[in-house]
Amino acid sequence: MAEIAEILNCSVNKVRYWMDKSEIPRRPISEAVYIKYNPDGDPFKFEAPRTLEEAQLFGLGIGLYWGEGTKANKNAVRLGNSDPVLIKSFIDFLVRIFSVDKSSLKFELQIFDDVDIREVERKWIEELDISEKQMYKTRVTPRRGVGTYRKRNTNGVMTVSYGNTKLRNRLVEMLPM
Repeated sequence: MAEIAEILNCSVNKVRYWMDKSEIPRRPISEAVYIKYNPDGDPFKFEAPRTLEEAQLFGLGIGLYWGEGTKANKNAVRLGNSDPVLIKSFIDFLVRIFSVDKSSLKFELQIFDDVDIREVERKWIEELDISEKQMYKTRVTPRRGVGTYRKRNTNGVMTVSYGNTKLRNRLVEMLPM
């Protein structure tokens, strides 16, 4: 409304008054901001599986999100795991089924302080075929004793994130709950 007021050279209150008087509905602020930053529509598009391979990828992706994804975050699709093959499969799901631009994905690595940070980061970047610019700062967790695991985790946990509320809601709606 501020942009409309500026164009018409009047106050925002006057625009609001005339919209109410003319019974023109207002968008919620979140929707207006979404449209402003995505003028061409959603930055993703659902492609229904057309082949057996795509159907399997769809089932795998939904299953991974259901089991490993963060449903509590209302603003992003997030999934974390220590297995690079699993993370790659989820990325493939987002790119092939929802036409998400791979370069718009963000990644966060969490490791313990007893591994070489640069080596683990390099390994993940190569394994996932991503840019270093897509990585957030690695979170290093100090060890608290010997631990109970027989085999220590040298990969850390990689979280892939795509900041889009509409896609997150679409995925949650697809879950068999």
